[in-house]
Amino acid sequence: MDKIRCATEDLPNALFFLHRPVSTMIVTAHHNGKDNALAIGLHTLITHRPPICGVSLTPERFSYPMIRDSKEFGVNFVTLDKAELIAYTGGCSGRKVDKFQEFGIAKEEPIKTSVPILKDAYVSYECKLIDDRPYGGHRWLVGEIVAVHYAKDAFTTEKKTLDLDKYSPTLAPHPTIFTTVSQDAIRRMDPKIYGTHVGPLKQ
Repeated sequence: MDKIRCATEDLPNALFFLHRPVSTMIVTAHHNGKDNALAIGLHTLITHRPPICGVSLTPERFSYPMIRDSKEFGVNFVTLDKAELIAYTGGCSGRKVDKFQEFGIAKEEPIKTSVPILKDAYVSYECKLIDDRPYGGHRWLVGEIVAVHYAKDAFTTEKKTLDLDKYSPTLAPHPTIFTTVSQDAIRRMDPKIYGTHVGPLKQ
């Protein structure tokens, strides 16, 4: 494999997205009677005991002060057939348009927060903000997951993994390009051969 090697000084921003595709999801927020939705690709589960996740967004986004002031946010994962919804929510500002009304976004009631839950999401998390820090031009928002909503048929009963025969997760190799994975692309590793790691690693 022939590689290009370079230091990071003066490199174009695009070179820091070479690890894509990444899972794309929609963050929701509610504050002062207003709802908003924003598609982002910078997010991760940080730990599952207790359940904590993090999302990264620029403070110029309309959602940021809503989350900062309300101290809560929602995380919603939708399938590839909702790519237009992802593009719409990421492509315009909530300062100028009510995205839920403009794009006909269906929502469900939360149970622990006031954030809107997307009806079309196969899994959603309600989060309470526990940390907010600046990193470069972004804010890293950390939330404790206080409620989970998920489609009954979306996950296998054996390992609680997404059933790819029924649901196609949305991956983005570029902010305007969306793709997914399939059962045909899966390689399963036998833990009897390669080892397994569940919970804290024991030396």
